[in-house]
Amino acid sequence: MYIYYILSSVLYMSSYIFYEFVSKQIDKMATKTQKKVIKKQNKKKKKDPLAPKRALSAYMFYVKDKRLEIIQERPELAKEVAQVGKLIGEAWGQLTPAQKAPYEKKAELDKVRYSKEIEEYRKTKE
Repeated sequence: MYIYYILSSVLYMSSYIFYEFVSKQIDKMATKTQKKVIKKQNKKKKKDPLAPKRALSAYMFYVKDKRLEIIQERPELAKEVAQVGKLIGEAWGQLTPAQKAPYEKKAELDKVRYSKEIEEYRKTKE
């Protein structure tokens, strides 16, 4: 009976050691795989410097106009980009459709410009 107890405890300990060893190996493999996945995700596709700039939205045209106005009115916000963005966003939300119309027109024209430029760019790239 005593031998049975010793053998069972040895088997239990060896299985525990084996389990620990295997789990460590699995963890190492998992971290290696995760690192590879993260590396692939972090690789950015290099942008062609000759590619045309994307079209701006109506909101971005509004931001271009209003950012300087806000900074001139309140110079203390010059380095607080987030605060300026928040103020501009709130102001944009309060505009009427008639007030947004000029910016939407600019955005539409910019979209047409981008479409033409990207078409030419793709032809030259082929």
